[in-house]
Amino acid sequence: MLASISRSLARRLPRLPLATAAATTAMSSSDTAGSVADRPISPDTTRIGWVGTGVMGQSMAGHLLAAGYALTVYNRTPSKAQGLVSSGARLVDSPRAAAAVADVIFLMVGFPSDVRSTSLDPSTGALAGLAPGGVLVDMTTSDPTLAAEIAAAAAGAGCAAVDAPVSGGDRGARNACLSIFAGGDAAVVARLAPLFKLMGNALYMGGPGAGQRAKLGNQIAIASTMVGLVEGMVYAHKAGLDVGKWLEAISTGAAGSKSLDLYGKRMLERDMAAGFYVRHFVKDLGICLSECQTMGLALPGLALAHQLYVSLLAHGEGGLGTQALILAVERLNNTCLDKKGE
Repeated sequence: MLASISRSLARRLPRLPLATAAATTAMSSSDTAGSVADRPISPDTTRIGWVGTGVMGQSMAGHLLAAGYALTVYNRTPSKAQGLVSSGARLVDSPRAAAAVADVIFLMVGFPSDVRSTSLDPSTGALAGLAPGGVLVDMTTSDPTLAAEIAAAAAGAGCAAVDAPVSGGDRGARNACLSIFAGGDAAVVARLAPLFKLMGNALYMGGPGAGQRAKLGNQIAIASTMVGLVEGMVYAHKAGLDVGKWLEAISTGAAGSKSLDLYGKRMLERDMAAGFYVRHFVKDLGICLSECQTMGLALPGLALAHQLYVSLLAHGEGGLGTQALILAVERLNNTCLDKKGE
């Protein structure tokens, strides 16, 4: 998809800069910014900034570093960036400082409030440090209206912004096989293809906020799939089946899913370590419900999944992985797939 966008746009706009057309006037006032924007994206010509080096961000940024890109990182807890620093990244003390030495800066943080502060804060935010012609790419799952706000602010600063949330969890991040949902200016997304390819497969979804809306739809589908998976597992357990064999049996049929592949075995082994945090999934599903309210859309499966995950928060389990949903359904039925726990 991105390749076809690149070819069609290249025929009409062979030297389109990274920033949006709306920012062309601002860029033309700076010879330095113009030269940065016109350079092809490659390790020799493009400096990368990265904000947020948690479970997902560390692996994603690591792929860019391994490909030879100069990488400057910021994380609220500096110790979580030490793996990247040991591999050659430079650590700075604010998103603004990371953006000041970058042509493209990525955000991979937790909540919309984090996205707002790391991108738009006038003192420490990335847009305050990004030079005209630069691009801000938010890969956090966040609010579509905030994505549009950031895009407008970036254009006003002579820059561009892309919302590009991802799906695939910690395994997808480690293996560079994430699904990336990209929203913003089509030409900017197309030019970012060399960077996206190092992390996974990017599809252009539409204008600012479209990437976020695509990801929210993804989360809705996952939420109901996870409910079905754990309910099936609890049923199989109570019916006296070997749940491991049952999972193997259904995995190649119509009930097979990525969620089953990623989480079925983890749940059986009581491995609740976070590839994606419960608290972040509750955030995502809450944004989905807010969008549905605005749209006048009733999605009862989404609402049920949200409540089950909120129950995990109530039990202090927000730091577990999303596979911990099995715990909520076990509690409802006074049972436990771990026979030692019954």
